[in-house]
Amino acid sequence: MITRRALLAGAAATPILALAQRAEAATTLPMTIVNHTNRYANNAIHLYVVGTDQATGRQVYVRADGTKVPVSLSLNGPGGFADLSIPLAANGDTRVTLPHMSGRVYVSMGQKIKFKVVTDGNGRPALQHPAGWVKSDPSYNVLHDFMEFTFDGTGMYCNTTMVDMFSIPMELRLAGQATQTSGTLVQNGRDQIFAGIAARPNFKPLIVGDNLRVIAPGHAIDAGIFPANYLDSYITQVWNKYASTGLRVVANGVTYTGRVSGGRLVFDKGIRAFAKPSTRDVFFCNGALHSDGVSGPIAAILGAGFNRTTLVSHPNQPTTDPATFYKTTLTNHYARVLHANTRSGKAYGYPYDDVADGSTYIQDHGPTSIRLRLTPFNGAA
Repeated sequence: MITRRALLAGAAATPILALAQRAEAATTLPMTIVNHTNRYANNAIHLYVVGTDQATGRQVYVRADGTKVPVSLSLNGPGGFADLSIPLAANGDTRVTLPHMSGRVYVSMGQKIKFKVVTDGNGRPALQHPAGWVKSDPSYNVLHDFMEFTFDGTGMYCNTTMVDMFSIPMELRLAGQATQTSGTLVQNGRDQIFAGIAARPNFKPLIVGDNLRVIAPGHAIDAGIFPANYLDSYITQVWNKYASTGLRVVANGVTYTGRVSGGRLVFDKGIRAFAKPSTRDVFFCNGALHSDGVSGPIAAILGAGFNRTTLVSHPNQPTTDPATFYKTTLTNHYARVLHANTRSGKAYGYPYDDVADGSTYIQDHGPTSIRLRLTPFNGAA
């Protein structure tokens, strides 16, 4: 199964059995955008489909008819930015066509967001995306958000994501071999997310403007508005516990045992030793917890355990009961609040939130349509 960690890299990891069972793959996929915000009219909403053409490796944007257009420096207008927007229909739902590619569908409200075409390290044109967690970004004060997808000959793989930030409530419905819905907030979920974040003093600075968005704590550390040592005492508790007992981790049906030795969490069966992570490493699921080769599933389970703060209380990982997550005072309250305000209890609050099926990721190997519904900012979703 492709997770968000592999999503934008393509679908090469799809299990062979799943491919054998899938229906004949479509080469384009109809996408419907439904405006149920109850706050913004269609003419105030702008859509963008950007990403990478997997066949050529070139970065592209997509027109409403599904045409993939390679990005080029000539797209930058007089102001230095490229207008890649697709307007919504004057009334009712909007229909666009998705071609085979990996990328993002952005939505902005009130104003357009700014993309810029630059030259990458290989001398090829590349897009600079908006970064709502960077105060100097030209789209920082624009209400916007995005979902992620990979669509290719093996199927459609997609998710609503809050890994970087949360701003616009949205829901995905993917139809094909089955019909799946993901990302729906509870009634008044957006307001409750901001209230829940504001109730935690360390996390309150993550809120941008007048509830414009809330940014993830890892980005807040980089911005200097969140304590970089926030989880350090919990991380030390984990290291101290497993210096004297074993941590058992089951990944892909194999049980691995790790103990802290020489300052590192050392596993058997060829898994790399993990250095003690920092708070930033935990929130980004990177650094000491980066995913690589055979150790990747172990890194993911450790990252989820640190964010959910289940590692001290549960020496057998991964824990699969959401009722055991986020029970300590020091925990990832950003992710906790997001999960608490989705109907399914699933969210994507950090890169390893897909462990134990905790994320909004969905896939279908014979997709027939996808719907992106922009759900109410308050009231019933």
